[in-house]
Amino acid sequence: MTPTELRALCLSFDTAVEDFPFNPETSVFKVQGRMFALTNLGVRPLKVNLKCDPEDAIRLRSVHPDLIVPGWHMNKRHWNTVTVDGALPDLLVRELVEDSYDLVVAGLPRADRLRLDRP
Repeated sequence: MTPTELRALCLSFDTAVEDFPFNPETSVFKVQGRMFALTNLGVRPLKVNLKCDPEDAIRLRSVHPDLIVPGWHMNKRHWNTVTVDGALPDLLVRELVEDSYDLVVAGLPRADRLRLDRP
């Protein structure tokens, strides 16, 4: 997956926006003001921090030890850093990004979830 494809994927979700709260290089993708992905699209290898269910995070790290690691500068229980350099299937990366978005949406107030059509 290329940086352009990753950016397009993150922005494809309902009300997702790209923000730069930390510096001009670090893209933070948010839904309703809450972060679901964080990446520097200009760095190689491309990596992205994604929210993850704690049990899934442990499983993914054990299955892909060099490509999925505890979230860099994040809560290591709930975030993974995923290397997006082609070694992982694009389908898996897409699923991880969508799961991250869904986890963040699940934590939103019910009214916001209903507006996003994700009760």
